[in-house]
Amino acid sequence: MQDFSTNKQKFILKLFPEIMIKGSSAKRQMIGQLYNNLLGIFEKIDKEILVKKYSDKLEVFAPMSVLVEVKQKLLDTSGIEQILEVLQFDDMDTLEKIKLKIGELVIDSLKDKTFVVRVKRNGNHPFTSIDIEKTVGGYLLAHSEAKCVQMKNAEITVRMELIEKQLNFISTKYKGLSGFPIGTQGDILSLMSGGFDSTVASYLTMKRGIKTHFVFFNLGGNAHEIGVKQVALYLWSKFGSSHKVKFISVPFDDVLTEIFRSTPPTYMGVVLKRLMLMASEKIADELEIDALLTGESVAQVSSQTLRNLALIDEVSNKLILRPLSTMNKPEIMSIANDIGTRRFAESMPEYCGVISQNPIIHGSFKRMEKIAKKFDYEVLNKAVEDSKHIYVHDIVNDINNLEAVEVIKDLTLDTFIVIDIREEAQCIETVCESMMIPFHKLKSEFPKLDKNKEYLLYCEKGIMSQLHAQYLRDEYKCENVRVYRPDNS
Repeated sequence: MQDFSTNKQKFILKLFPEIMIKGSSAKRQMIGQLYNNLLGIFEKIDKEILVKKYSDKLEVFAPMSVLVEVKQKLLDTSGIEQILEVLQFDDMDTLEKIKLKIGELVIDSLKDKTFVVRVKRNGNHPFTSIDIEKTVGGYLLAHSEAKCVQMKNAEITVRMELIEKQLNFISTKYKGLSGFPIGTQGDILSLMSGGFDSTVASYLTMKRGIKTHFVFFNLGGNAHEIGVKQVALYLWSKFGSSHKVKFISVPFDDVLTEIFRSTPPTYMGVVLKRLMLMASEKIADELEIDALLTGESVAQVSSQTLRNLALIDEVSNKLILRPLSTMNKPEIMSIANDIGTRRFAESMPEYCGVISQNPIIHGSFKRMEKIAKKFDYEVLNKAVEDSKHIYVHDIVNDINNLEAVEVIKDLTLDTFIVIDIREEAQCIETVCESMMIPFHKLKSEFPKLDKNKEYLLYCEKGIMSQLHAQYLRDEYKCENVRVYRPDNS
């Protein structure tokens, strides 16, 4: 009979191989961390879930009522190489008992199939693993309608483990997330834009056992912040909920305005990245975090050439990790699709690429030094001082306090004024009055407009306009700003 009084499913968790080759102290610490991580995760699901710790594995006993949720959490928890779904039976001390029990479980499934029996054994027994395989295999062949025993490429593999008198029949085997348990490799601060790259980079550090916090540089108001908070919450909930991590939002609109004032257009992209690193370092120092994380990939955009990355890195003394540095975009998008962040990333704007005209791809250290002296760093310091810190698990309540802006698709009223916020474009032609105000000038120019008029912001994809409409509503407490997005855009 099964070795638990209540109706529970047993899982055996095989550890990531790199854990098992560590020294005894490090291995013990990592297994202990994984054990504690699972306790923290499962406590939120059902207090009846049991976790047992051993020197080379963990075991989980889950009530059937939460089986699906527990299984998914195991698949998404770093440090686990394999998840074995098993049926456990005690007092299996003879070959006769073993073959009869396995026969009950699998004979019906072998009809017209080839099969093989695989056994792992641990303890003192009067028989070997091979003896078990031969005995069980012969019994199954004689009492079923199987085609034959096939040692290689069999259609069905009958797997079991015998530990002393305990028999574990492995009904299903799943591939785990691998990696190290979160909490074993320190903390990192991820520069999070919400796009493909930053979300995949954050996932990879979480998978490697690094407690990953998020810093977001807000260039477009609440709508953009909502989007980034949502993807940060998703990543944390799925892969990192065993630990508390922070989400820091830094208001960067004034920094962007200062960049336009002080920086040649060709260097704006590089300067923006440098300032983000400088701000991140200040925040990381406050949080006592030693490393920063970015989603940059070599040569993907102009600011990510080796020379420009070197120009960016010189402003920080922190260790900077770039796990995507040698990946191409299809590889990154494939991972995003696998982990579920693609749907977030596809609707997220990429601000860093919109402020440079004819960006430099091989910047000069000497010219960068001169450009840097023209920037007013009090603006950057003020942005860091005004940053907002919350825990990721509090994001839901935070988002619920914010709303998106209405989108107008059909201009049936000529009472609207359309504001084209694109940086370099001919003003859009509409049936309404229209004007051009580049997005980075909205903060200074919008207060000058007639407050009794109704305004619609326009950009090519509707994303930038949504973000800036939300910003104007929040900043000036006005309801006369919406978004114009025609059906063909």
